[in-house]
Order: sequence, then C-alpha cells, then structure tokens
Amino acid sequence: MRKIEAIIKPYKLEEVRDALGELGVTGMTVTEVRGFGRQMGHTDLFRGSEYAIDLLPKVRIEVVVPARDAESTVAAVVKSARTGRIGDGKVFVFRLEQVVRIRTEETGERAI
Repeated sequence: MRKIEAIIKPYKLEEVRDALGELGVTGMTVTEVRGFGRQMGHTDLFRGSEYAIDLLPKVRIEVVVPARDAESTVAAVVKSARTGRIGDGKVFVFRLEQVVRIRTEETGERAI
C-alpha cells in the first residue's frame, strides 16, 4: 500500500478530487496548510501599505491506495493540479506497512 500526499494550490482541489474519483479513490483527507517553496512568499499592498506574505495558503491531500494504483494516482494528481506556474506544489509517496479500519478491524487493502 502507498500513502500519497500532495500539496497543491487551493483552487485546484475540486479538479484533483474529481480526477481521483474517476480512478475509484474512495476516501481522502484534506487539510488547509500554509507554506512556501521557491515562491518565497510575496508582498502585497493593503490601504497603501506594503506588507510581506511569507507563508502562502495551500491544501494538503492525503490518500491511501494499493501499491499497484500508486503510479496512476500520482499521474492524476499531477495532471489535474498543474498550471505550469511556480507554486503548483509537490507530491510525496510513502510506503505503508499496515492499515487498520477501526470499526471492523479489517486490515491491509480491505481497510482502505
């Protein structure tokens, strides 16, 4: 099994969710986060005053899929989240040793 974690622009969430739904991904966790990469934040003007925004709003999506589906899941996230501009985000893939569904105590892929 693999855990796929993606940090994307907030307005791309619906597109990514739809793409994952088409693949049959049945669940995900979405968290609003803030951070920066190469963008290093930016400056903004508010009522004539300039101020720095060091941490930009992002969304973190976490899904767990069988190992055989990891590549297609990553491809779907990349395709649907990509704008071609700096700050599109990152995708991380982790190996999972065990998953347990608390309600039924199912384990492994059955628990996904």
